Amino acid sequence: MSEAPELPSDEALAAEHAIGLLSAAERAQAERRMAVDPGFAAHVEAWEARLAPLLDEIDPVAPPASVWPRIEARLPANDDTVMLKKRVSFWRGAAAGSLGLAAASVAVAVMLATRPPTLIAPPEPAPLLNASLKGDAGITPLFVAAYDPDRKALIITSLVPPGADPVHVHQLWLIPADGKPRSLGMVEPGRSRAMPMPGDMAPMIAEGATLAVSVEAPGGSTNPDGPTGPIAAKGALAKI
Repeated sequence: MSEAPELPSDEALAAEHAIGLLSAAERAQAERRMAVDPGFAAHVEAWEARLAPLLDEIDPVAPPASVWPRIEARLPANDDTVMLKKRVSFWRGAAAGSLGLAAASVAVAVMLATRPPTLIAPPEPAPLLNASLKGDAGITPLFVAAYDPDRKALIITSLVPPGADPVHVHQLWLIPADGKPRSLGMVEPGRSRAMPMPGDMAPMIAEGATLAVSVEAPGGSTNPDGPTGPIAAKGALAKI
């Protein structure tokens, strides 16, 4: 013969009622007892008073939308069959929506995987400019120059043998479209030199501009407007 289940004490039953652990039938039975048993009712009120301050420490949370249909389903006046149908319809719709979303995600993933990558072409480099600086005879260049617009740097190479004229220097000039010479510095015979262009002068070095070399006394031209000595060689910049 099996033993009868142990019944909870009045204190434990009152605590379970206050916490809400009782089933609907057990709760109804407990409330009927509260109406006729002041001692048990006092236990329930004491537990409710003890637990009430805890509610102030909990941030309010909005119940999910499914809570109210579940409450209505538990009311005796409602048809459980209708509510069951509504629940089945809801979960079918949710499942169909999830499957549709998953299918759309897979379709997007397949499209992105099969779509050829978008190539970002680097900007086209600006064409280099070069010039052959020749004397009046115009047969053999005495100087050659190349300009890189992207780096804004000019490289000038002297083809004049070192020591050919030890008492003079060669000075390089830029003559842009306005015709006014700008000094770029000295060029040693038989040597190459890289000349970074200042920001205000770089736009002047364009196709058609002229480079010229003058023969000057040591220290260079004393004329602020251009060469003091004769022009030994000159040539126009052109695209390579």
